[in-house]
Amino acid sequence: MSLLDRLLGASGRPDAALAQEVARIRGAYLELIKDCLIGRLYEDPPFQEPEFQPELREQGLDWPTQAHSMIGHRRMINLWQVCEDVIVKRVPGDFIETGVWRGGACIFMRAILKTYGVEDRIVWLADSFEGVPPPNEEKYPHDRGMLLHTHRPLAVSLEEVQRNFVKYGLLDKQVRFLKGWFKDTLAGAPIDRLAVLRLDGDLYESTMDALNALYGKLSPGGYVIVDDFIIDACRAAVDEFRGRHRIDDPFRIIDPSSVYWQKRAA
Repeated sequence: MSLLDRLLGASGRPDAALAQEVARIRGAYLELIKDCLIGRLYEDPPFQEPEFQPELREQGLDWPTQAHSMIGHRRMINLWQVCEDVIVKRVPGDFIETGVWRGGACIFMRAILKTYGVEDRIVWLADSFEGVPPPNEEKYPHDRGMLLHTHRPLAVSLEEVQRNFVKYGLLDKQVRFLKGWFKDTLAGAPIDRLAVLRLDGDLYESTMDALNALYGKLSPGGYVIVDDFIIDACRAAVDEFRGRHRIDDPFRIIDPSSVYWQKRAA
């Protein structure tokens, strides 16, 4: 008897025991992918440090040497939870991350969709694939003194990110790339609706560009994740945007660096 036949059962309804087993296998696969993506599986040390420090990787407070994500364990668990929530509750829309580094968070989003057999959602990766832009200090004084554009390890090419997806067998038509500065790519992106909006642009300018272009496309019941809330410039952009649009959906803490909120259902 095939797995599908067993799942449906003689009555054509899902078999509860088998459904539980499918959920267990899904969880085991995603745990493995998660720990590989953040380098916890093979204890990947951070840049210029001699050894892996699990307490830093737990909260995403180091930059892995080889791992495909720097967001750490808690933020990866948060991403898992919100993606599953919108899938199970059928909140319509795609998933996007603005600022992807080596692509790890987006690889994880694609893996989650695959384990649920979801074929009608896209994972969007928005990034310059050239690093962080230099701050426009005259127009955005909150970004004054930010030097992230000088950190070359943050510049990961589109081709390298695509190769990382291939390593997991997850590069397909449900993965799409928006290459360029957010101010040039996001407003005109062919995205109808979003269910998960993950912001990881560091700067005030990048954060505000993403919110201005994409928040209106977020479905009620969808989620906004702010990776860099600990950075003053990013937090200022989020607070200003929420104030201007009278958004009072409560913040929820992920770890000392990041927060998220769920868009109130209509």
